[in-house]
Amino acid sequence: MAADIKQLRTRIKSVDSTLHLTKAMGLVASSKIRKATDSMNKGKQYANAFEETVGLLASYKECQKSPYMKHRCSENEKLCLVVIAGDRGLAGGYNANIFRLLREFEGADIIPIGKRACERFGDKFIGAEAFKYADAKEIADTICKDFVDEKFDRFGIVCTKYNSLMSQEAYVKWVLPLAKDEQSKSASAIFEPDEITVLNSIIPDYVAGMIISAVKESFASEVAARRVAMDSAGKNAQEMIDRLGLEYNRARQGSITQEITEIVAGSGI
Repeated sequence: MAADIKQLRTRIKSVDSTLHLTKAMGLVASSKIRKATDSMNKGKQYANAFEETVGLLASYKECQKSPYMKHRCSENEKLCLVVIAGDRGLAGGYNANIFRLLREFEGADIIPIGKRACERFGDKFIGAEAFKYADAKEIADTICKDFVDEKFDRFGIVCTKYNSLMSQEAYVKWVLPLAKDEQSKSASAIFEPDEITVLNSIIPDYVAGMIISAVKESFASEVAARRVAMDSAGKNAQEMIDRLGLEYNRARQGSITQEITEIVAGSGI
């Protein structure tokens, strides 16, 4: 009986330590949510403005000759993917959903962003939280050069879409080759020196914009997922502490009753 009481006391102490950890991580995640979502919204505005401009340029007939609009048909299509995962764990299914989606693209060239992705693919660490535009531009310049040199046929970003605080979804955003936007009106703007020159010159910045926007949205998704996961873990830990506390009190009461019974029996009353 005494061994059971000691074991229950140890388990309660262990779960209580876990509860304090989940509360602390939940508070940290809560403090980051507003800043992360503000940064995400600004990134989306930047990316949307770039997409409108590129979509307008892509609607010009002359721009169909751009190497960035060349769709290469191949049975063994070569893919290049930027994969954005988290810098830390304890974020529910955030990282797992990204890696599960990646199973559909075995054999693709991977450029990882985030500690978990870098650990998985054995590359140098590029953190998602501290990711800057300069990092995105460096990656984008390499991707654009390799695409023009036909080292791969299609480029996309494996990232997480922020639907709400409670809902995030892993998906692939395809960036290259560019798709012609049939709804854009080519007569609505004039470009100098000409449309195709402008298009080719801004594509590296466009790709960098898509990457930095995806990183910001993915980080906001990671923070939200961690907040929800820590809230859920905290509730489960508290429920376990309550249950173990009840078992502990019952065991302690049984031990006291047994001691009283032995005392009474020993006194011969």
